[in-house]
Amino acid sequence: MPVESKICGLKTSEAIAAAADGGAAYVGFVFFPPSPRAVTVAEASELAPEVPDGIVKTGVFVDPDDRLLSEAVSGANLELVQLHGNENPERVAEIRRLTGVPVMKAIKVAETSDLAPVHAFAAVADRLLFDAKPPKTKADALPGGNALAFDWTLLQGVDCQVPWFLSGGLTIDNVTDAVTISGAGFVDVSSGVESAPGVKDPALIKRFLDKVASL
Repeated sequence: MPVESKICGLKTSEAIAAAADGGAAYVGFVFFPPSPRAVTVAEASELAPEVPDGIVKTGVFVDPDDRLLSEAVSGANLELVQLHGNENPERVAEIRRLTGVPVMKAIKVAETSDLAPVHAFAAVADRLLFDAKPPKTKADALPGGNALAFDWTLLQGVDCQVPWFLSGGLTIDNVTDAVTISGAGFVDVSSGVESAPGVKDPALIKRFLDKVASL
């Protein structure tokens, strides 16, 4: 099976076009104001129609309330909700019911014990995403998109029972090793295709997607 890519944190038509032209299977809109990649529901609703059919429009949320979820899913015609906060399995299941669309839950990893919730979340989510745990020493660290990788060997043989994505510090230079070591079938990149925080570089997006397509 070919490895599929998600380009996350898109804010411009140029970035969407680069992701689509390069063969991305998923694109992500971030609904989390502290992030430099954040968009409003209105902005996402204007950009979403530019995403070609067949590319999964994903909304990234951090402990969202029901109103934001409803407005974003409806306005941007989201096809996947990604939860990147402290949502517990019960909340994940509730959001799946409320929105009526598939849900992907992010699990933040630094050591083996961080994989303990995998089975509980796999029972209620349609997909999982493994990202690097934000550093405790960095007060302004975001829930994701910190350009940090983690020990990919921790995912070797992981039994998710649902499709899963690898995220965290992926770049053109390390994605081959990341996929080879972890066994990921899906990769999610954001900061690794930017020229500055929140500024997607169409050329980097193309190079990243070309690299993944060659795996």
